[in-house]
Amino acid sequence: MCIIFYTYWRIDDEKQIRWVGSAYDDLLAFPKDARKEAGFQLGKVQAGLDPTDWKPFHDVGVGTREIRIREASGIYRVMYLAKFEEAIYVLHCFRKNRQATSRQDKAIATLRYRAVVSARKEKQ
Repeated sequence: MCIIFYTYWRIDDEKQIRWVGSAYDDLLAFPKDARKEAGFQLGKVQAGLDPTDWKPFHDVGVGTREIRIREASGIYRVMYLAKFEEAIYVLHCFRKNRQATSRQDKAIATLRYRAVVSARKEKQ
């Protein structure tokens, strides 16, 4: 079962951020500089802007994007979904250990994507 955690970072008309599963705790486990950069980039997304370094990640689901963070301590990723009007859903935060995204990380993000889509359908 996937639990959606609601954490609100909202200023005026910015979209709120909704953390899915353990994404928030996973982000908190990033080193300080990577965590700060992730927060800054998510702030840009909230304001309707594109992050500095991102790419679409449609393998997970339509509209999924990946913020790419490179720090001295490693390479980090934040997968999110911003196509819905009500919020930005952060699906998965992780440290990347190899060139390609691991099957496990893709599976986690895909499961959470499906949970968000399903929960939205149930509300309608």
